[in-house]
Formats: sequence, C-alpha cells, structure tokens
Amino acid sequence: MRVALSQGIMGLFLDTSVFNNDPAMKNILPIITLTTLAAAASAQSAVAPAGLSYNRVGLSYGFDTKNYGLTASALIGNSNVLIQGATTINSKAAPGSSNGADVASLGYVFKNAALGTDVIVSVGSNEVYGISFRRDLGNAFEGALGYSQANGAIKNIRTWTAEVAYNLNKQYALALGYSDSNATGVAGDSQLGLTVRYNF
Repeated sequence: MRVALSQGIMGLFLDTSVFNNDPAMKNILPIITLTTLAAAASAQSAVAPAGLSYNRVGLSYGFDTKNYGLTASALIGNSNVLIQGATTINSKAAPGSSNGADVASLGYVFKNAALGTDVIVSVGSNEVYGISFRRDLGNAFEGALGYSQANGAIKNIRTWTAEVAYNLNKQYALALGYSDSNATGVAGDSQLGLTVRYNF
C-alpha cells in the first residue's frame, strides 16, 4: 500500500512540462521529489515486520554454569531458511574449557504451522538435530519450547529447553530460559539463563 502510494505521488512529478514556464517551480521540483522519497523510505523502515523475528543476536548468561554465550540467527532473504550460530565466550566454572564451544546450524521455519505456532527444524554441526516451537503469546510476550539431540561417540545427548521472552520494543527483548539434558556433570543439570536480544 505504501509503495503504491509513493509511486503515485512520484507519478505526479514525472511530467515536468507543467513547471517549465515557471523558474521557481524548476528549483523546487528536486526538493519536493527528494523530500517525498525520504518520507516514503522512513515510513517503510519504521514499520517492523509482522510476526516473530528470526533476524536477531543474543547475549546470554547461565546462572548455574556461569557461562556467557553469544547467539545469532537470520532468515536468508525472503525465504524461510534459517541460519543460526552459537558460541560460548567465557566460562568461570571451568576457565578455558568451554570457550569456543561453537555450533552452526541450518534450519527451516514453518510459520503458523498450527494454532499460530511456528515450527523450526534444524540440522547443525557436531551432528546436532533439533526441533523447536515459537509462539506469540500477546502483550509483548512470546514462548518457545525445543528439543535437540547431539550424536556423540559415547552416548547421544538429548536437551529440552523452554523459554519466555518479553519484547521491550521492536528491537530489544529479554528472555528467561530453562534447559535440561541427559549429559553427565554440570552440563546435565537443569540450567537457568537470561538472554538479551537485539532484532535487526
């Protein structure tokens, strides 16, 4: 609607023969044209895309493991193909042992698959397979549930996750997450974490 409207406005200025007899109009024509283009561009950039955002970066902190993590995800173009990456950037629990625990994955988003819920399936490095569900809960809240399995040399590690996020505005969100897995040691204990996200 806005694109069609801006093209209609620009159509008024494409035929400049009307203004050729007035020198003042010749000078103001470029100013009006540039002002119209700037207004149309700013109006379009101010409107965030509808639905859940998948183009985002996040900084997280694990209360139990004392780990910091960095995550990023983005849809490729206008498709539903999702690329994701995550890394551990610090570990106070075991200095040096967890830094650089990197995962990259490729997924596909089935938007509004059932009852307004998005379903994401993914395949990642280190033979990690996952499925997750995201839903807009209303009032700036959203929820997510996930399951992943990493095929290891000794045993397969299965992880379950749950998260509630609050969108402070169109760009920033705070999320509280919980995860549990069948891994041994600290990694297998229930984990609580807080994430700050930026949507782009």
